Amino acid sequence: MSVDLLLTLLAAALAAFLLALLSAVAGFGGGVLLLPVFTVLFGLRVAVPVLTLAQLSSNGSRVWFNRRELRWRLIGWFALGAVPCAVAGGLLLAHAPLSPLKRVLGVFLIGVVVWRRLRRPPRPPAEPSFAAVGAASGLGSALLGSVGPLTAPFFLALGLTRGAYIGTEAASALTMHFAKIAAYGAGDLLTRQVLLLGAALTPATLLGAWAGKKVVGRISERGFVLLVELGLLAAGALFLAGF
Repeated sequence: MSVDLLLTLLAAALAAFLLALLSAVAGFGGGVLLLPVFTVLFGLRVAVPVLTLAQLSSNGSRVWFNRRELRWRLIGWFALGAVPCAVAGGLLLAHAPLSPLKRVLGVFLIGVVVWRRLRRPPRPPAEPSFAAVGAASGLGSALLGSVGPLTAPFFLALGLTRGAYIGTEAASALTMHFAKIAAYGAGDLLTRQVLLLGAALTPATLLGAWAGKKVVGRISERGFVLLVELGLLAAGALFLAGF
C-alpha cells in the first residue's frame, strides 16, 4: 500500500469516526457532512456508493443500540416509499445533474429551521404520510449519498427524541440503503475499489456510533433539538455552497 493511499484512508477513517459520532448523537448529519469529504478524497461517483456502505454499519449500530425504542409501524410506512425511489435514484446516479438538486435541498433545509422558529410547532403528521417522506428521502439519498436532514423535521414533529428518534430514523434509513446498494450493483457502481473502501471504513463508523451513544444521554431535550437544528443549517449551507 502506498503512503498516499494510507494517508487517504486514515483521513477518511477519522472523518467517518467523527461524523458517525455526530450521527449517533443527533440522529443525522454524518452522511451529509461525509459526502464532501469523501468527494474530495475519492471523487463523486466513488464517494456516493462508499458513503452508502459506510452508512450501513453506522445506521445498523444505531438501530441496535436503540432497539428497545424503535417505532416499527413508522419504519414500515417510510420503507414503503423509500425502497422503490431509492432503487430508481440509484439507477439514475450515473447521469443525474446533481448540482441543481443539491441547491434546492439546501434551501429546503434552511427554510425548515426558519419555519420552525417563526411558527408554532407543526401538528404531528399521520404515520401513513411517512411513505411520501420516504419516497423523497430515498430518491435524494440515492443521488446525493445522504439526505438524512430531510427526514429530521418529520420525525421531530412526532415528538420523537433521543433513542426513539435516533433508532427509528436509522432503521428507516437502513431500508433505503439496502435498496440503493442493489441499484448501485445493477449500475456497475460497486467496483472492487468501492467495496474495499467501504470495508476499511466500517470499524471507524462502528466506533463512532458507540461513542455517540455514550454521549447522547447527557444532553437535555432542549439541547438535543437545538443540536439537530444547527445540523440542518450546516447541511443546508453545504448544499448551497455546491458540496
